[in-house]
Amino acid sequence: MPTLHRLHWSTLGESTRGVEHAWAGTWEVTADRSAAPALPPEDTDLWVITAEGSEPPPALVRAVAEVGALPILLVRSPEAKPLVPEALVRWSSLGSVRWGLLTPDPPQPGLRPLASRTAPLSASQALALGLVGFSGAMQEVLAKARAAAATRATVLLTGESGTGKEVIARAIHRLSTEADQPFVPVHCGAIPENLIQNELFGYNKGAFTDARKDTPGKFREAHGGTIFLDEVSTMPLAVQVRLLRVLQEREVQPLGGGAPVKVEVRVVTATNTDLWKRVQEGTFREDLYYRLDVVPIQLPPLRARKEEVPFLAQHFLNRKAREHGLYPKALHPSVDSMLMALPWPGNVRQLENAIERAIVLSGSRPVLTRDDFAFLTERVADGEAIMASLPPVSEAPVMQAASVPMDLPPDGLDLNQVVSEVEKKLMLQSLQITRGNKKRAAELLGLKRTTFLEKMKRLELEDAVEEEEG
Repeated sequence: MPTLHRLHWSTLGESTRGVEHAWAGTWEVTADRSAAPALPPEDTDLWVITAEGSEPPPALVRAVAEVGALPILLVRSPEAKPLVPEALVRWSSLGSVRWGLLTPDPPQPGLRPLASRTAPLSASQALALGLVGFSGAMQEVLAKARAAAATRATVLLTGESGTGKEVIARAIHRLSTEADQPFVPVHCGAIPENLIQNELFGYNKGAFTDARKDTPGKFREAHGGTIFLDEVSTMPLAVQVRLLRVLQEREVQPLGGGAPVKVEVRVVTATNTDLWKRVQEGTFREDLYYRLDVVPIQLPPLRARKEEVPFLAQHFLNRKAREHGLYPKALHPSVDSMLMALPWPGNVRQLENAIERAIVLSGSRPVLTRDDFAFLTERVADGEAIMASLPPVSEAPVMQAASVPMDLPPDGLDLNQVVSEVEKKLMLQSLQITRGNKKRAAELLGLKRTTFLEKMKRLELEDAVEEEEG
């Protein structure tokens, strides 16, 4: 007699109506009838869960996270009222789920996990690509970028200047190709109109007076990888015709004759203007527009994702210090509210340049304050109002902040305890300023890193201090 596959049923306290007996000839059935489910047995082939409630209980969510890609069948009684869309989404988010009705007809064997949806980039993955993308707006951008990277479809990036279109283009390239494949950026607006065709499509020796050798052009340089066409809206109409041919035929015709050359290349384009408006004005070809607008990704301005500003600022602070060979610096916590309150018309690029200016002009001071960024309010219409609305900077004297008595009480005091309280408060302040970086916190206090870690242990600032990465 063949061994039956195991079906484990978590009823969440609901009635089974006895249908498990009808399923027994097809499956080896086990049931967990408690309202708080436990993990299914390790040899389970299908996990059936009764989904009558408005949302899965927390214990079930935790259990599902433990079993990975085990196929899940959510069952409901035929006469149950339909779930509202929000509840349907919550149940479906459990993972590899199917839906079914609670009837004597047994589930069919052979169910496999559904193809997993593209997971959003983790914070570390995003940082590795040069991105800080934990806001809702940027998570949507990153999800679309990852989906686009799984295909060879043409991508059109839109958004204001400085929002990071080239960074997203490079992220799509790195997510979709091997490390040694070329990424070729072309800033179309910076190339004279009479040269852009030669730059993009190449030319043969003798094609014109100064053509002293064969030149492949950017499309052939990008073969096997990605070409990024920034400011694509500035392309002359004659170049648009040739670009359309490349996209349609996947081949390049160099200037000067000869056979067309096949190219296999991903095309990512970008513009900070309304390309459809250009079509209506007659300055951009409509057929080319539809070829480019296959996967449109709109990048939000920095003012729409202000919660990322402190993390972008710290990211640029670290990078610019390395680039200029400067001593590592930190941002005072009061700077965060200031940077988040500004409108940033130049977006991420403006923030990066502001950080670079502040770090270069701050001299040997290890901590940047609001004064180092005062220049940012000079060209803002309501700059003074923004500064006035900020919370005050907390710079209380150290001895007062530590609540150290200035006179010895009549009954005396525990000097070791007072010193420990001072140390603890100063160490916590240094960790706050350096955002948890123990090495920099130690430097702010003039301590060796090992001494700082020993004090953290002694003062019980953390249960166990592990070796800091990096």
